Amino acid sequence: MFEQHINGNIEYLERPGANGPVLVMLHGVGSNAASFSTLLDHIPGDWRVIAWNAPGYGGSAALDAQWPLALDYAEALRAFLDRLDLKRVLLAGHSLGCLMAASFAATHRERVARLLLSSPALGHGVPRGAALSAAAQARIDDLETLGPDQFAALRAPRLVYQPESNQEIVRRVRDGMARVTRPGYPQAARMLASGRLIDDAERLQVPTDVIVGAEDLVTPPDSARRAHAALRDPWRGALTIVPAAGHALYQQAPAAFAGALAALAETVG
Repeated sequence: MFEQHINGNIEYLERPGANGPVLVMLHGVGSNAASFSTLLDHIPGDWRVIAWNAPGYGGSAALDAQWPLALDYAEALRAFLDRLDLKRVLLAGHSLGCLMAASFAATHRERVARLLLSSPALGHGVPRGAALSAAAQARIDDLETLGPDQFAALRAPRLVYQPESNQEIVRRVRDGMARVTRPGYPQAARMLASGRLIDDAERLQVPTDVIVGAEDLVTPPDSARRAHAALRDPWRGALTIVPAAGHALYQQAPAAFAGALAALAETVG
């Protein structure tokens, strides 16, 4: 079970471990740290598992910039890990969290033993301060006009493969999404608009795996293939496409996702 903590300006959840590796997980734009709870039963008990609430989510303070870049979140992560005295970790990002994770690993490669990009959001490549991409603007507008509950009810089913048959998973995704707030969510949506994951993937000098749901409508398998192809040898690891799973990959297929996490530790000396 996760324990809740505050470290400086970041709220996070932790399951203590013994002699296993330290795994740090970064959630997506419409989620939060608690969404990773379904994974815990599938991760070895001796692993120390940490999931942060990104800046502006949950009890974590928002960033100062109205339009932050992926590097701003990466530097917030560096400061967070410094305060925890974590020198080197296994790092897993999901969706928008991949932009943060890749930026961090590209900038601080000595801090990451191995990286997992899950359902990677590539970003829209919009220069900061320019007109937002239509998708990013719609995220901000929908939250403003609909409110968190209706916003989540509208978007959550699209994240789950066969939502009508997986209503409990949809409910969990919806409940997490209904917790997004301003200014954290609009900041993250702007970062998504300016994100350029492929650029960071090309710079990575950290062993990196990619995993995606075969039925992901938000970040389709072709996006994952592009991210994987951008990785350079010898850093390019496995590409895993999980059948019968949508964007909410670790909630819909936790055992498959945990298998990808286990591979991180198996290949690190």
